[in-house]
Amino acid sequence: MKILFREAFGYAAASGCALIVDMTILWMLVHFLSWNYLAAATTSFLAGAVVAYELSVKLAFKQHRLQDRRAELVSFVAIGATGLAVNAAVIFVMVRYLGLYYLIAKCVAAGFTFMCNFIARRQILFVKQPSV
Repeated sequence: MKILFREAFGYAAASGCALIVDMTILWMLVHFLSWNYLAAATTSFLAGAVVAYELSVKLAFKQHRLQDRRAELVSFVAIGATGLAVNAAVIFVMVRYLGLYYLIAKCVAAGFTFMCNFIARRQILFVKQPSV
């Protein structure tokens, strides 16, 4: 349980930093470049995923199922694609049907995305390899 708490805390810190990068890029793309909020959210989410990976392996996860770090990054981002779908769906519903400001909707989406990604990434990528 202690390890799970340490991993969750480290992952939360990494995710928080990634969220700052994500939201900053989202705001800049919409505010300065007039991008559609969903296209901007996708682009910014992917930038945040790279930050999340780098910080997650430094702060949260000490066990690695994959030995090849490039394959691990690709898998981390691929799992994040599920998070991206959750992220986009929540933002869309919150903006379109509830009339929330896109950055407020992003904050709500971040909570859903955090839980999905932490559970999937921990269970798939960052657990001890089973003994054979």
